[in-house]
Amino acid sequence: MRWWSVANFVSNAGTWMQLTVQNLLVLEITGSAAATGLSMSVQAAPALLISVLGGAAVDRWPRKLTAAVSQALLGAIAFTTAVLVALDRIDMTSLMVLAAVTGVVATVDNPACALLGNDLVPAEDVPSAIGVGALVHQAGRLVGAALAGVAVAFLGTSAAYFANGLSFLFVASVIPFLRPAAGAVRQTGREPEGAGSDLTVREGLAYFVRRPRLVALAGVTGISAVFGRNYGLTLAVLVTGPLAGGAGSFGTVSTVLAAGGILGAILGARLRRPSVRLVGTLAAAGALLQVVAGLSPSLAVLIVLVLPMAVVESVSDTAGTAVLQTDPPAHLRGRVLGVWGSIGTVWGLGGPPALGLLMELAGPRGALVTGGLLIAGAIGTGSLLRRRRAAAPVLLRKEDHDTLGKPALSPAA
Repeated sequence: MRWWSVANFVSNAGTWMQLTVQNLLVLEITGSAAATGLSMSVQAAPALLISVLGGAAVDRWPRKLTAAVSQALLGAIAFTTAVLVALDRIDMTSLMVLAAVTGVVATVDNPACALLGNDLVPAEDVPSAIGVGALVHQAGRLVGAALAGVAVAFLGTSAAYFANGLSFLFVASVIPFLRPAAGAVRQTGREPEGAGSDLTVREGLAYFVRRPRLVALAGVTGISAVFGRNYGLTLAVLVTGPLAGGAGSFGTVSTVLAAGGILGAILGARLRRPSVRLVGTLAAAGALLQVVAGLSPSLAVLIVLVLPMAVVESVSDTAGTAVLQTDPPAHLRGRVLGVWGSIGTVWGLGGPPALGLLMELAGPRGALVTGGLLIAGAIGTGSLLRRRRAAAPVLLRKEDHDTLGKPALSPAA
């Protein structure tokens, strides 16, 4: 698990380095901010369409082999892009094609790598392993974004792509030597007897829809993703607008957000029994903090609020990921993650435009306040409805020997 965490840190740093440089490269080629957004959408679009197929592939094929091959393919794409950039042969069309191919490979790579980390530790330590993964992701993001500027300044744009290619090959070379700890659940590559005749996408979809806790988790995460979470957008407009700050001020806010994300990942790694109720409680708390942040009278007050907002968001994300990856039986986890990937892509593509429209109508303060109240209200309403359904007794038809009006089943049953 230590080797896997180191490899993931290197890979995340390389990925964020490439993503940062890629946005600059698109701007350099086209001079259009819209084209930059389009390149990101093209890379994300395959997840919307074929994530469920990628998850089925992860359930069907050996996990280590799948992750190693997908990492090697991503490395090959990064090296190809680096060569084209170095030779000045890159254009918008080729960049879009490479981004789309990267997105296709990622539909298999993301669930494979996520579940491979869980396969290395005993079942009771999986929530902690997910928390460690979240910490590694946050640290890699910070380091990668910082290294991107250094790479471009001293070595050129292609260097970031070469570095990312090397990071993928490093991960692929580590995977064959990973050994599960004692007590870790081993992937069998086939379904248990009576579970079905083959590994179909339909079974993953059916399982997800039939599990109320997964549907509830999707609802909580979805409304939070659309009306909250996009702090890079809402806080940027708030800081540079009503609070009269500049780019430096927003940089300070972004740094505090990143620090809170790391602290939250550390706390999330200590979770032993994550639940959907915990995810909802944390999401509602974060939404209320968002409301207060929207009413901040000064930049100093906003910075004080941003830290707990980021901590709560990070712990909530870690708890939700743990539920998502541990609730399904082992033979269905890849397909459930595939379903989740498609749903998450809808939020990722639709959330920013919806939030931007809300800011146009209500301003940054109004968007933060309204969004936070919508999130907290929806979660509170869902919790009340669930309690009401759970408390309703079930009455059966009265027989001669029954006691009139006596509940046939208790709420616990």
